[in-house]
Amino acid sequence: MHVQEERTMPLVLDELKETTIMGNRKSFAVVLLCCLLTVVAAMPAEHVDPVHDGAMSTYMVHIASSHSPRATRNTARLTRAYTSFLHDTLPSGMNVPAPNILYSYAHAMTGFAARLTARQAAHLEAQPSVLAVIPDGLYELHTTMSSSFLGLTPSSPLMMESNGATDVVIGVIDTGIYPKDRASFAADPWMTPPPRSFRGGCVSTPDFNATEYCNNKLVGAKFFHKGHVAMTSHMTSLAPASRSPLDVEGHGTHCASIAAGAPVPDASLFGFARGTAKGTAPGARIASYNVCGGGCTSSDILAGIDEAIADKVDVLSISIGLNATHLLSDPMMTGAFRAVREGIFVSAAAGNLGPDKATVKNQAPWVCTVGASSMNREFRAPVVLGDGRTFTGYSLYSGPDPYGTMTPLVYSGDAGSDACEAGKLDPSKVRGKIVVCAAGGAEQGWAVKQAGGVGAILASRPAYGEYAEAEAHLLPAVAVTHAEAVEIAKYTQTPNPVARISYFSSVMGVVDPPSPRVLSFSGRGPSRAAPEILKPDIIAPGVQILAAWTGEKSPTELDFDRRRVEFNIISGTSMAAPQVSGIAALLKVARPEWSPAAIKSALMTTAYNVDSSGGVIKDMSTGKEAGPFQLGAGHVDPNRALDPGLVYDAGEDDYISFLCALGYTPPIIAIFTGGSPVMDICSKRQRIAVGDHNYPAFSVVFRSYDQQVTQRRVVRNVGSNVNAVYTLGYRASPSGWSGVVNPTKLVFDAQHQTLEYTVTFSLILSEASNSNETEAHSALVWTDGEHKVVSPVVLTWPAPSAAVAAM
Repeated sequence: MHVQEERTMPLVLDELKETTIMGNRKSFAVVLLCCLLTVVAAMPAEHVDPVHDGAMSTYMVHIASSHSPRATRNTARLTRAYTSFLHDTLPSGMNVPAPNILYSYAHAMTGFAARLTARQAAHLEAQPSVLAVIPDGLYELHTTMSSSFLGLTPSSPLMMESNGATDVVIGVIDTGIYPKDRASFAADPWMTPPPRSFRGGCVSTPDFNATEYCNNKLVGAKFFHKGHVAMTSHMTSLAPASRSPLDVEGHGTHCASIAAGAPVPDASLFGFARGTAKGTAPGARIASYNVCGGGCTSSDILAGIDEAIADKVDVLSISIGLNATHLLSDPMMTGAFRAVREGIFVSAAAGNLGPDKATVKNQAPWVCTVGASSMNREFRAPVVLGDGRTFTGYSLYSGPDPYGTMTPLVYSGDAGSDACEAGKLDPSKVRGKIVVCAAGGAEQGWAVKQAGGVGAILASRPAYGEYAEAEAHLLPAVAVTHAEAVEIAKYTQTPNPVARISYFSSVMGVVDPPSPRVLSFSGRGPSRAAPEILKPDIIAPGVQILAAWTGEKSPTELDFDRRRVEFNIISGTSMAAPQVSGIAALLKVARPEWSPAAIKSALMTTAYNVDSSGGVIKDMSTGKEAGPFQLGAGHVDPNRALDPGLVYDAGEDDYISFLCALGYTPPIIAIFTGGSPVMDICSKRQRIAVGDHNYPAFSVVFRSYDQQVTQRRVVRNVGSNVNAVYTLGYRASPSGWSGVVNPTKLVFDAQHQTLEYTVTFSLILSEASNSNETEAHSALVWTDGEHKVVSPVVLTWPAPSAAVAAM
């Protein structure tokens, strides 16, 4: 979790004046929520041949509220009204075969479901009174969309071998947990007590009854806020500390349910993402450590990690981060070192400061740093302008839709506030209009509503490219990309501009754009603390995730929003990290002999880099192919990680050698390891470079064009074939560089299950020095015909002028 920074950026609308907008998206600590859920669109209810006029299918017809009958519980009256509507709207020649209304809706949606031909549906969709005509589909209810997107169905290999991770305890270091009336944290009658190895428990406070809330699912709930209390005693800008395990912010609840929430059928946020909510490891137990009651301090975080280690949790899920240039300046990484040493797998969020380079958080090689990816589901709300153009908006607005006809449109800069700041919009210019805001989210939408506006179109940040955030607005409001906002704002300068925001809906099984994609806000490499260690390690679903939510805060997190929900939908790397925590819990059961490093290696070397269209996964901020600094080793593939073939293992001794290679002194290393400094701890070791750490990826930093860099790796055979033979290959032919691998064949037998190889990298001077590029990437692949063990390779070198100066 991290608090979203406010950023100032210009929005230039050609002939419009330049404006300044403040990035005011809600805290991505909470926008990083965790457990996903929803339904996945399967195949249509029946095959429809659009060319065959007589072929009928079921369509959902969404009617503008100004053209719909008055809401009533008398469904027969509604059906008669919609039948008349169809008769009056469809030309006589289109009434054969006769449309047949199946359902009339007054509350779940405004409109009806009917059997129609493709021609009839197309004609209806063209009518001003019709907002959308959507083909019906046969939907399967899944554990959450993220679980199904990850291939973790009940019958999947990993889920079956792990039994849902019932004997694993996932410790969540976050803002606590809200178990009151939350089925995500209820224990099924068949659930046995937690494993005997777990030593934790729950503490009671006036607002947290441990006897009532804790059970065989929620096995631990504690809080650590002394550091925050001390800080707030002389820093009045910080919120008062919460002195309870109870989550009053929502973030910890969301993340915990993503990692290990129990199955909850028919879950949704205002009907969006409806399905069975279930954590990635639905059988795992949850131990919550509230270290962020109003704010997160290093002392409280370390206290929580310390307690989790003492409680003997199996996995730690941490969606908290710090901007650190050195590992020593990030105390949480010290605590994580100790946890990993005890065999605890640590999954941590990459942060939300992308798309800038070198923004990744949680950079230590002993943690699994997780970036965020998209899925094939969107919450769309198209914007139609008076000139006929349509733009794709995104929203989770759930109230009545007032736009039966076109509505006047105004640009916020012409109404007193470019950024739609509260109290600065001129009501005389906003009242009764849709406002195009040069920035924002739910708070800007509320400001528009307070000024008398009836809708809002909110611009995303310029650097976010194709990404716009769907939020649970308090008025009809949508987010659009910055480029589209510019076009809409230009249109407001024409005579009598008008617009309409169409029906708000969930779209599953999205084909265009392909998925997954790297989300624009996801933290990027290279690592500042150790550029020779590739970060992030991997990406996982982190956008618009449905998961459990606190009853103490609204879905928008705005104080003036009085709505309360059981589930909320938010986005961020905070939501991606607990997905990997859940996967690690499953692997711990299925492969109990694996170390945390071996689990991370399996996740990285089996990750995929191809999207649903067959192309390389794209970066939403640029629309171009993503590289290792954006997606790490690739997108996590849980079932493939069950059988990686080879693993790159590491333990405490390897991490100490890594710290020595960084130049850390014995007293500093002792901070990580504990105990007294061993003055010759580094001199006793074989001298290695930072890049020699036994990592499942290669990040090679050249400081001059003529430099050669050799990195060493050790792999262990974990496949079923003791006598496996692996041969070498590359995923893509190197361009501008070469890599010499020795040996080029790895021959395992009963006596040699661990083998070493080296790679010597060098630049091709004529290509590198004449190129504008300073980065190249590929992947080294070992294969035995059954497994493909893929290690990403990224090389960086200085620009020509800097390289000449270094030579």
